[in-house]
Amino acid sequence: MHHPEARLSLRHLRLIDAVERDGSLAAAAVSLNMTQSAVTKALQDAEAAAGVPLFARTGRGAVPTPYGALLVRHARDVIARMRRAGRELADLKSGTGGTVAVGTLPSAAGGLVPDAIARLLAERPGLRVTITEGQHERLTGLLRRGDLDLVVGRLPPRRRPADLAETVLAADQAQLVVRADHPLAGAGGGAAALTLGALRDRQWILPPPDTTMRRQIDAAFHDAGLDPPVPRVESLSFLSNRALLLAGDYITAWPQQLAAIEARRGQVALLPVALPATQRPLGLWWRADAPLSPAAQALADALRKGALSHDPGPPG
Repeated sequence: MHHPEARLSLRHLRLIDAVERDGSLAAAAVSLNMTQSAVTKALQDAEAAAGVPLFARTGRGAVPTPYGALLVRHARDVIARMRRAGRELADLKSGTGGTVAVGTLPSAAGGLVPDAIARLLAERPGLRVTITEGQHERLTGLLRRGDLDLVVGRLPPRRRPADLAETVLAADQAQLVVRADHPLAGAGGGAAALTLGALRDRQWILPPPDTTMRRQIDAAFHDAGLDPPVPRVESLSFLSNRALLLAGDYITAWPQQLAAIEARRGQVALLPVALPATQRPLGLWWRADAPLSPAAQALADALRKGALSHDPGPPG
């Protein structure tokens, strides 16, 4: 069975495009910087490869046959794609473009990741970024499969797997947060004397029991000789938790970096109660067996710089 696509080359497609666009073999020869005899021979080769006549030679020049018109459309699509690929390769090589896929845990999704991406896109307008938010196990699976280039979030307490590389971006721990006009917010509510014991029986929004953050928060209460609070709401959704927090007299715990960013926006207040049991580094990890592309490396560098600028200081 004859398969013309196996014999038609990119050179043939460029020739077919030029002959149809310029209207004659002589004009195509000029635009392609070839002799007319070379164009004639190349067109004959293309027609032999296609197995059908592509152009009718008339007194008005070269007119595409129905087969030729069909092939011209596909040739132009292929040529356009190759041009785009060439530009993307050049951008990728220079680091000014390309594509990067980043996974983010909630600890980085609220400010660090979008801020770093925004700064990077301002410097590299050819860059394209995809963001996937989720929990550690899912994102690490996507990373191993090659669907993600990088993952950002609180590093897990267990030992790093040998197939992953990681770097620490900043220190992080849980920060207790309330809405800005919560009765406990500010010195007027007695916030300076707050203790975990005074907060235990308040209304809480906390992560589910099987999460690292929840286990660490429970440990902070146990370390203070207290039973952990019983939350009114258990949720990992930052958007839902934030909406509930702003609507009622709840207390919640967010990663310190995220809490500091939200507090600067003025709608939440930080409670000056330290939770040292929740300390974990905020980090970046990637596949150890695959070097980062220039685009992914540029994002990693932007995240490192962003982590320094987001230093939240002491809790509260």
